[in-house]
Amino acid sequence: MGYNSFILLICGDDCPVVRVSWYDIQEFIKKLNDMEGTDRYRLPTEAEWEYVVRDGTTTEFSFGEDAGKLGEYAWFKKNSNKKKHPVGTRKANSWGLYDMHGNVWEWMEDDYHFNYRKAPADGTAWIDYPRGAYRVIRGGSWDDDARYCRSVTRGYNTPDYRYTNIGFRLARSVTLGP
Repeated sequence: MGYNSFILLICGDDCPVVRVSWYDIQEFIKKLNDMEGTDRYRLPTEAEWEYVVRDGTTTEFSFGEDAGKLGEYAWFKKNSNKKKHPVGTRKANSWGLYDMHGNVWEWMEDDYHFNYRKAPADGTAWIDYPRGAYRVIRGGSWDDDARYCRSVTRGYNTPDYRYTNIGFRLARSVTLGP
C-alpha cells in the first residue's frame, strides 16, 4: 500500500486526493479523457477558479468579509485538528460548491506570474511557451491561517512538487447549444 493510499484510509473515501504533482494530475486527466473518448476534462484556469470561488461577490471570502465565519465554510488551521477532512462537510458557497476555501490547495492549469498585467482577458489559462517554472495553486488548506484561504490568495509551486496539503479539482469543458 502506497503512502497516498494510507492517507486515504485514515480520512476515508470522501477525502481529497493529495500528494499529487501537477504532472501526476496531467497524466490522470489524459487517461480519463482517453477512457471516455473526449478531451473535456482538465484543470481549471486561475480565472475560472476565482470566478467560481467568488460566486458573484467581491469580498474577501465567498460568504463576505468576516473571517470569523470561515470555520462554517472551510477546514483551516483553526478548526482542522492538523489534518484534511472529507469534502462537503462544511457549508457550500451560494453556487453549491464545497471546499473552495481551505481543506487543500488546488493546482491550476496556469503558469505562475507575479501579477495579472498581461493575463488573457477571456479566462483561458495563462501559459508561457516554453512553460514557466511554477504552476499556480489556490484555495488555502487545513494547515493555513484564514488569510491564506481568501478568494484572492494565490500560491505557486514547481509542477513536480507533492505535499500533504495540495490536491486538485477537475474542470470539464462543455459546449453550449442554441
